[in-house]
Amino acid sequence: MSVADRITLRSPARLVVLVSGSGTNLQALLDATEDPAFGATVVGVGADRDGIEGLSRAARAGVPTFVEKLGDHPDRFSWDRALTKAVDAYDPDLVVLAGFMKLCGADFLARFAGRTLNTHPALSPSFPGTRGPADALEYGVKVTGCTLFLVDAGMDTGAIVAQRAVDVLDDDTTQTLHERIKTVERSMLVDAVGRMVRGGWTVDGRKVTLL
Repeated sequence: MSVADRITLRSPARLVVLVSGSGTNLQALLDATEDPAFGATVVGVGADRDGIEGLSRAARAGVPTFVEKLGDHPDRFSWDRALTKAVDAYDPDLVVLAGFMKLCGADFLARFAGRTLNTHPALSPSFPGTRGPADALEYGVKVTGCTLFLVDAGMDTGAIVAQRAVDVLDDDTTQTLHERIKTVERSMLVDAVGRMVRGGWTVDGRKVTLL
C-alpha cells in the first residue's frame, strides 16, 4: 500500500467490536459514538464466550450481539471462517478487538486486513503477549504504556497506529500498573478511532499516518 493511498470510510463508519471479557474499551466506544460528530456507530458486538459483561454492555446499548465459541467448531480454521462470516454480516468499515483473547486466522485477515484494530498494554515492540504490564515491571522499565495497531498474522506485531506512555511508579504492582494503562488505553482508542473514521489514514510499509 502506497503512502499516496488515502483510506477513507463511510460516514458514519460502521464498527464491529469483538470482546472476551468486561468490555471497558467497548463501553468507551459506545459512549463516544453517542455523539453523531464522532463519525461512527457500533453496529455489532461479537464474543468468543457467553455470559460476559461485554455482551451485557452491548445489549443495554441496544447493539446486536453474536457469539462464536471455538469449542463449537471442529477446528480453529472452521471457527475462523465462522467468525469472519458473522462479522462480515454487519458490513463493517472497522473491526475493533477490544480485549478479544483470540488470534485472528487467515480467513479473517484476508477479509479485514488493514481494517482491524487491537490494543496492547505495552509500548510495542516491547513485551508482546498477555503479560505486558508484568513483564514491564519485571524488566524494571521506568516508562511503559499502550499501543494501538493494525492486526496482522503475528502476536502484537502489526503496524502501529498510536501509542501513549505511562510512568511506572516505584510502588506499582502488576494490577495497579495495568489499571492505569487501561485508563490511558481507552482514551487512546477513542481518539484514534475518531480520527480514522473522520479523516482517514495512510499506510506506507509499517508507517501509519492519521489524517
